[in-house]
Amino acid sequence: MEFRPDAAGEVVRPVARELFGRLVTDEVRDRVRTTGTLHDTAMHAALCADGWLTSAWPAEDGGQGRTALEMEPFYEEAIYAEAPIVGGLTTMLVAETLRRIGTPLQRETILKPIVEGSTLVCLGLSEPETGSDVAAARTRAVRDGDSWLVNGQKMFTTMAHDADFVFLLARTNTEVPKHRGLTMFIIPMTTPGIEVQRVDTLGGERTNITFYSDVEVPDTARVGDVDRGWDVLLITLTYERGLTPTAGLQCSHLDDLLERWATETQDDEGRRPIDTPAVRTRLARHRARTEVARLLGRRSIWTHDQGGMPVVEGSMAKLFAAEHLYDLANDAIEMVGPAATIAHGQPGAILDGAFEHIYRHSPVEAIYGGTSEIQRGILASQHLHLPRG
Repeated sequence: MEFRPDAAGEVVRPVARELFGRLVTDEVRDRVRTTGTLHDTAMHAALCADGWLTSAWPAEDGGQGRTALEMEPFYEEAIYAEAPIVGGLTTMLVAETLRRIGTPLQRETILKPIVEGSTLVCLGLSEPETGSDVAAARTRAVRDGDSWLVNGQKMFTTMAHDADFVFLLARTNTEVPKHRGLTMFIIPMTTPGIEVQRVDTLGGERTNITFYSDVEVPDTARVGDVDRGWDVLLITLTYERGLTPTAGLQCSHLDDLLERWATETQDDEGRRPIDTPAVRTRLARHRARTEVARLLGRRSIWTHDQGGMPVVEGSMAKLFAAEHLYDLANDAIEMVGPAATIAHGQPGAILDGAFEHIYRHSPVEAIYGGTSEIQRGILASQHLHLPRG
């Protein structure tokens, strides 16, 4: 039951702290706030040059042979430093998939540049009318000789405006159950017929809606077998939910911020919030739930390190941490009071507006990577073995 990183993992922490302390400057943070793009080209290039994003890969694939659990302190330090790593994380989900099932051509022309840090990939999964039920995709890919014609649209295509490729889920067969008629493609974003429109979110992050009009795609861009795209996508989604438990790390960060506020803030008579029993009780309750979130995330990572595919474990971790972060952010506003709603850069902002930003951001953690309802459905069918319907 002890899933904490071992000594090898703790060696990573000071190195990561120094690295992000140097790379994530005030200029980088301001640019992220202004653009809403959770990516920084120079930082990403530096991480790739030092082999950090592939460090959990085997040496024969260009990695350092570290375990995924060893790398948890690395991502924790990234969260604490407010490092814009979403572009890199999304790209590495696709890289993990290509490393396992990509063709030699895809590994040479796409995976290799990804590892070198010169290529980004976005995910073309959700659609306006289907949301997290990605298997209900309506975007069509129709065979035309050695090529495919793609028509449709995708929603929440984060990083599409900066990405070099889109990892696209398309329906290729309408005569079979929805999960059996899908195919995955990896398509250059410069392909004629692709249009990107900006979408701003409540949390301040930029995402996009993307349109595909008679986009001609060679069959060499297909990832996996025709009509077996769901099997391919499960690899990607398992890594997204099971190996990048960012919501649990954000809970830890928010707990630390709350404790800092409670111990450093004083009223005119020198009393601190931490001196109030009700505040201490609420902080302790949240710390306990955060520990559960962290352990669920670590169990998911540990399952991967043991050679398993943490489908159920990843959904458990994602569901619990996302729901807890939302509750924690709301409780933080209630405990700190009206000043907690003052944003960064405004007079009176507490801890540089951290509470206000997390409050706006927290709802999307229950949406990214599959909504909480989707995670409950996975757990009901694959863990509890309940019948559908």
